[in-house]
Amino acid sequence: MSDEVLVEESGNVAIITINRPKARNAINGAVARGIAEAMDALDARAEVSAYVLTGAGGTFSAGMDLKGFLSGDFPVVEGRGFGGLTEAPPRKPLVAAVEGYALAGGFELALSCDVIVASSEAVFGLPEPRRGLVAGAGGIMRLPRRIPYHVAMEIALTGDHYPASRLYELGLVNRITEPGTALEGALELARRIAANAPLALAATKKIIIESQDWPLEEMFARQGEIIDPVFGSKDAMEGAAAFAEKRAPQWKGE
Repeated sequence: MSDEVLVEESGNVAIITINRPKARNAINGAVARGIAEAMDALDARAEVSAYVLTGAGGTFSAGMDLKGFLSGDFPVVEGRGFGGLTEAPPRKPLVAAVEGYALAGGFELALSCDVIVASSEAVFGLPEPRRGLVAGAGGIMRLPRRIPYHVAMEIALTGDHYPASRLYELGLVNRITEPGTALEGALELARRIAANAPLALAATKKIIIESQDWPLEEMFARQGEIIDPVFGSKDAMEGAAAFAEKRAPQWKGE
């Protein structure tokens, strides 16, 4: 793993940190490749059940490294998209821990996460039009699916910055923490998620994401294709046994 992306494991939760604090964690090619490599490696690890994505030095990410963009360094990984994440998020739950700025591509990375925990001082925005660009890493597609249409339009068209408190009101941010404690709050939530059965978590995430586009008459059939293997898994038997025996389950991801 490169110095631009750090990976630390805390029990069954992995912390992925964008490590370019002097550049406000702007996303360059090295960061994109580092995130993609981390996701590939961690998705293959049965003992890791959830991830937290954060930034070093008190900010999440100010977006694409524009200096790198001018020199031809595009922060896109084939098959995974911008930042090595936006087009192919991991199958396991991913929590964003946002301090400071989550702007442009930084906001789009946060939108690629399943849950967002933000400091009360965090700010979000899609200022691409101010630079003659378009939020093409999923921001203008995901945002109107998460918040009211006209508010999404305002955010995308003005390029203004919006405080975490406003996005919490809209339901986009799950939790607000004291300044400097977003990572702590995200880890607490990620650990609660990771305490559940890995196969059930992956299936639940997949259904929530994919079912938005399923025809009504096919929804339960398609859901069945995903959940039937879970109901027949060793973990399902372990969950029932643990409940009956009044003990904590020991998940194997099998």
